[in-house]
Amino acid sequence: MTISGMIRAGIGGWTFEPWEGTFYPDDLPKKRQLEYAGSQLTTIEVNGTYYRGQTPATFAKWASEVPDGFVFALKGSRYVTNRKVLGEAGESVGKFFATGVSELGDKLGPIVWQFAPTKRFETDDFAAFLKLLPSTSGGLTLRHVLEVRHASFIDPDFVALARKHGVAICYAHHATYPEMADLTADFVYLRLQKGEDDIPTAYPPAELQQWADRARTFAEGGVPADLPVAASDAKPKPEPRDVFVYFIHEGKIRAPQAAMTFQRLAVKA
Repeated sequence: MTISGMIRAGIGGWTFEPWEGTFYPDDLPKKRQLEYAGSQLTTIEVNGTYYRGQTPATFAKWASEVPDGFVFALKGSRYVTNRKVLGEAGESVGKFFATGVSELGDKLGPIVWQFAPTKRFETDDFAAFLKLLPSTSGGLTLRHVLEVRHASFIDPDFVALARKHGVAICYAHHATYPEMADLTADFVYLRLQKGEDDIPTAYPPAELQQWADRARTFAEGGVPADLPVAASDAKPKPEPRDVFVYFIHEGKIRAPQAAMTFQRLAVKA
């Protein structure tokens, strides 16, 4: 039997009015939306943590409303990433983790550091930034993701730097963001952002099957042959990796259906 990491699929957030009646039952109270989403999905990417700090009580409440095995990916604070000199973000990094992130316990998934489309790759700047990212918080081992949006990051030096620090590079299926399937951590993070609302599952069924096949390849330690990489000469260790896949941005109304369908396809024997 092939050894494989776990594949999780989800959406961005859980409060979105068009999901009422299309994903959430018509009679479901708003206060139970997270509970319901947790029963249908295996992960959610939280965008609100990018804009403002939460509280330990809030994180604990979120954790209490979802089942065992479910995890939240959290966007790191914009005060960390939206700055000219990333190496000066140490205080903001500390403040982000001091908000009580560890209250999520084993429901804490990757921390996503999102950079503006105008932020270019500068080796020394990013090296200094990566040194600021803690490996643990509140006794939990942390997993970090870099979501970069400028073409200058399609650079073997960026891949080598990410691999040195064990952080993942987000694979963005997007109209303009760089697409890099390079393996640099012990997990893989994909944001699939080309969905369409007039397709019942956001992506056509054949495309969902393709992505499910790719996710299984990642989970088994490989890199899908049809996805671009920035460092073609690098040979990462072929070992099982957990895979996080989010249907987000475009096709948002149908994102829950996309994630649920994808999850069934990805775990199918």
